[in-house]
Amino acid sequence: MPTYRRSVVPVKPGAEALPLVAIVGRPNVGKSTLFNRLTKSRRSIVGDEPGITRDRIYGEYEWAGRRYRLVDTGGMVPDDPELIPTEIYNQARVALEEAAALIFVVDVRTELASPDYDLVKLLLKSKKPVFLAVNKVEGEAMTLEAENLRRLGFKEVYPISAEHALGVGELLDAIADAVPAPAEVPETEEAPEVELEDEADGETLHRTHGEFEQHETSVAIIGRPNVGKSTLLNALTGTGRAIVSPIAGTTRDAVDEVVEFEGAQYRFVDTAGIRRKGKTHLMAEKLSVVMARRHLEAADVALLVIDATEGVTASDATIGGYAHESGRSVIIVVNKWDAVTTGRTDGKPPADREIFEKQLRSVLKYLSYAPVLFLSALEGTGLPRVLHEVKRVAAERRKRVTTGQMNRFLDKIDFQRAPVPMAKRVRIFYMTQAAVAPPTFVLFTDRDIKLHFAFERFLENQIRDAFGFEGTPIWFKVKARNEKKDE
Repeated sequence: MPTYRRSVVPVKPGAEALPLVAIVGRPNVGKSTLFNRLTKSRRSIVGDEPGITRDRIYGEYEWAGRRYRLVDTGGMVPDDPELIPTEIYNQARVALEEAAALIFVVDVRTELASPDYDLVKLLLKSKKPVFLAVNKVEGEAMTLEAENLRRLGFKEVYPISAEHALGVGELLDAIADAVPAPAEVPETEEAPEVELEDEADGETLHRTHGEFEQHETSVAIIGRPNVGKSTLLNALTGTGRAIVSPIAGTTRDAVDEVVEFEGAQYRFVDTAGIRRKGKTHLMAEKLSVVMARRHLEAADVALLVIDATEGVTASDATIGGYAHESGRSVIIVVNKWDAVTTGRTDGKPPADREIFEKQLRSVLKYLSYAPVLFLSALEGTGLPRVLHEVKRVAAERRKRVTTGQMNRFLDKIDFQRAPVPMAKRVRIFYMTQAAVAPPTFVLFTDRDIKLHFAFERFLENQIRDAFGFEGTPIWFKVKARNEKKDE
């Protein structure tokens, strides 16, 4: 059975033992700017529009030789009846419960309102150290204005400018004094890089990822808005980690969660729904799409989620193309399958799985290597197969074929059957696997030309029949040999 972790476990070993510091406050006061400043990242999306951050975003920072975990929360507005603000508030409450210390951020340029006083009451009720960070303080006049905010009930006020890193050191010193140091966390040595020497001509080839050992597999959940990506993340991890609503585009920042399954760790990343540029209007939406593409390119495996009630669309094909072209392994997840089968209410007959998959394959021809799973994230049906399939596909992605095996394989192939024009044919002297993740093969040929697509497809099919590599694209590189030198 899989083991679920409550919150994000950062990559560094022993991070779960680090004290957690939560950044809280009303919308648009600069919480994400402070988070990015401390973590030295662009993990949280920053913009002028209020309410950009919605889910809990985790990271790490180091100060005075000590490490801390940090969580950025959405803008808190207590007792807001609207769906999204209420869910943001609930996510922030979870962060408050986990945290060892709280940074309450206010904007010096904004007048205090009743929600600020309500938040102060809520934070002080937690009995945890609370630090008032008055943001956007630049200049002596602003510093004097920040002092006036002591009327919120805090003895100490920390004037800062998160954007320009002013006053942040004093704030971090105060937090370090208030939060007890954790037990020593031993650092583990990083695995050394491995280089492979090609058996045929002594050429050194770099292994992009170790196929025998990888401590964590990153899995990006991608797809159009409102196909059920956040519901799938919550179902797989057994948490309410991501906000779920019927409103398309709810997720903006990428939300990740770690699952331990059969001795391995898998980091599932829920990305924002990817849509065409012309369909995005707010700056936050545009940035979230860019970030979704970045998280996809950083992942090992992509779960391409498709809405069974809408069928396969051109947008699904475009998003799948992003994963294919970037070399990610792909698993196609047909979500909401119950809505077109057992739970169908429109009077139509239940959908046929074979017919649906045939239609899917015709639209996503370039993903012929990707396995297809049918499930309902909301109902929890079909979920165990996802973890098993992710584990299998991740192993296939890191599989290695020796040069000896590859050349014995080449001897058995009848290249005359390849549907390639004579002018485009090449002679392959030998072939070797140069890298894994994705598997990349170097072909040593008699001519330095680009492989004809039909020849490449023929060779790829032969390799898959012989060695598998299910779920992952296969890349080829051509290297011409000097025929006179060989003679």
